[in-house]
Amino acid sequence: MPKKFFTDQDIEELHHKGITSLQMGADVVLTDLAYEKAKRLGIRLTFGDRADNPPAAPIRPYLSDKDLPPAKPVTASAPQTAPQPRPSQSSTIGIEQRIRSAVVARLGNQVDPQLLENIIHRVVKATGLK
Repeated sequence: MPKKFFTDQDIEELHHKGITSLQMGADVVLTDLAYEKAKRLGIRLTFGDRADNPPAAPIRPYLSDKDLPPAKPVTASAPQTAPQPRPSQSSTIGIEQRIRSAVVARLGNQVDPQLLENIIHRVVKATGLK
């Protein structure tokens, strides 16, 4: 089944014709500009039982469910006042070895060993461990 594409000019023409809603489906595609124009002009976009889905946006029912229980408040813990000791040279070597082992386990021989060493050293240094 061929798809029907709507541009912002198409949406403007629909608005001038007095159309106030547009039924979306698998065969209807709106450009980003068309979506924004429809919002600006008040044209309601409906997709099945869901209304007003932006283009390429995943449907997240957990965000739109109105019957969810209220979220519990989160309390922040007091900031630490004592400075954390810097890791010793031996512990950073252990961290580097664990990272190296995890990458090799995941990627095998697909990664250049020297490149991996350079990346690990830079990351450890950038995080303040070295």
